[in-house]
Amino acid sequence: MAGLGKLIVVIGVVIVAIGLAVMLLDRMGLPLGRLPGDIFYRGKHATFYFPLATSIVLSVVLSVVLYLIGRLHK
Repeated sequence: MAGLGKLIVVIGVVIVAIGLAVMLLDRMGLPLGRLPGDIFYRGKHATFYFPLATSIVLSVVLSVVLYLIGRLHK
């Protein structure tokens, strides 16, 4: 059970770090969630929002970070 506890703590620290990074990027003016390429439609009775460009940017950044972590871990 000690291993599970450590894993939960690590996951919590990672979530806090991601939250702080998002807050920092917002203060720096990076408009995550409002990038060109994000799909936004507002009709009379419905609103549809799909952050396509934001999803692609976050996917690329996360892929690079995980690749670097994997290379350093070997």
